[in-house]
Amino acid sequence: MLRHLSGARLSPLSDTSPAQYRASVRFCVMTGVAACLVGALAACSKPEPVAEPVRSVRVLTVGSSQLQAVTEYAGEVRAGVEARLGFRVSGKLVRRLVDNGERVKAGQVLAELDIQDYQLALDAAQAQVRAALSNRDLAAADAKRYKDLRDQNFISAAEFERRDNALKLAQAQLDQAQASLVTQRNQGAYTRLVADAPGVVTAIDAEAGQVLAAGTPVLRLAYDGVRVALFALPEDKLDTVRTGDEMSVRVWGSATTMTGKVSEVGGSADPQTRTFPIKVSLPDARLPLGATVTLSPKTGARANLQVGAPVIKLPTSALRQEGAATAVWVLDTANMTVSSQVVEVLTADGNEVVVTAGLQPGQQVVSAGVHVLSPGQKVVLYREKNAPAPVSATAPVSSPAAK
Repeated sequence: MLRHLSGARLSPLSDTSPAQYRASVRFCVMTGVAACLVGALAACSKPEPVAEPVRSVRVLTVGSSQLQAVTEYAGEVRAGVEARLGFRVSGKLVRRLVDNGERVKAGQVLAELDIQDYQLALDAAQAQVRAALSNRDLAAADAKRYKDLRDQNFISAAEFERRDNALKLAQAQLDQAQASLVTQRNQGAYTRLVADAPGVVTAIDAEAGQVLAAGTPVLRLAYDGVRVALFALPEDKLDTVRTGDEMSVRVWGSATTMTGKVSEVGGSADPQTRTFPIKVSLPDARLPLGATVTLSPKTGARANLQVGAPVIKLPTSALRQEGAATAVWVLDTANMTVSSQVVEVLTADGNEVVVTAGLQPGQQVVSAGVHVLSPGQKVVLYREKNAPAPVSATAPVSSPAAK
C-alpha cells in the first residue's frame, strides 16, 4: 500500500539500512495524508451557483374592449311593512271574515273569537260596580248623618272619623270595580281582530275552530304604501352593496326601469344558502306583491357599467393571488423581465374578468405560466412550432392570446 501511494519501490530490508527504510515509510505516510486532506477540502468547497432558468411565457397587450355582460340579481316585490296579526286575548276562533289576497280597509273586522266567556266576565264586572255603588251611597249617607250629629256634639270626633273612613273605603271599592269593568269591556272588544291600516292579506295562519293563545298569528297583512324588492346577495359580493346605494330595477317582462335605493343589508347570512338578504326601496307603490324584478348596481364602489362600454378585460389565467389582493405579471420589454402589478377586478364577463384599476392600455401582461414566476425574473416569449422568427425585445409584443 505504501509503495502504491508514494509511487516509489521500497527495497527489501536486506538491501537498505534501517534509517533509510524508516525515512521511506515516513515519506509515504505524509504523502497519503496530504492526498486525503486535498480530497476533503475539495469535498467541502461550495458548488458553483446554478443559474436561474429563463421561463417561457405567453403575453398579451392590454387594450379596450366592449363589455358584454353586467351583474344582475333577481328579486321579489314585497310590502315595506308586513305584519302578522293576532288576537290580544286567548280563545276559540269562531269566524274568519277575509281570505288570502283580499284587500281590506282600516277598521275592517278580520276574524272573531268566541265571546261567551268574556261576556260573562263583563256581566260580573257590571254587578260588582253596582254593588260597590250601593255600598258607597250607604256609606255617604251615614257619613252625612254622623256629620250632623258631630256638629251638634251628640257623638265624639272618633266616631265621626270612623264613618268618614268607611265612606272613603267604599269609594275606593267603587273605583276598583269600575276599572275592572273597563278592562273586561276591552277584553271583550279584543275578541274581534280589526285591521289598523289598509292593505292586502298575504297569508292565512289559522282557521275557524282552532283554540289560540294570545298573540298567535291569524293572518299576515301587507300594508299599502312603500314597496321594497328583496333579493339574496352572495357572500363573496357583500362588500359591493352598501346602505344608500342606488340600484337599477326592471320589472320582469317589461322594458320599464326605475331607480331604487338600498334600505337594508342583512346582518347575518342564511345558514343554508349562505346569502345575505338585501332590501331595496322602490318608488312605485303600485307594483303587485310577489312580482319578479331584476336589479343591478348603479352607484357604489363597484357600480355596473353599461353593456358595450369600453373596459379592460383579461383572461382568468393571467390572474394570481398576492395575499388578499389580485395581481398580474407585467412584462418589461426592454429587459425582458416581469414585475408584479396589483389590479382591481369588477366582475366576470364570459370567460374573462373586467379590470377597473391597475393597468393601462398598451401594457403587456403574462397570460400563461404566472405561477412559476418571481419579481425581476428573466423570461422569453413562447412561440408555437413553425411560428415566425421572434420579435426583438424592444419591439411591441403580441401573442395569440391578445387576439
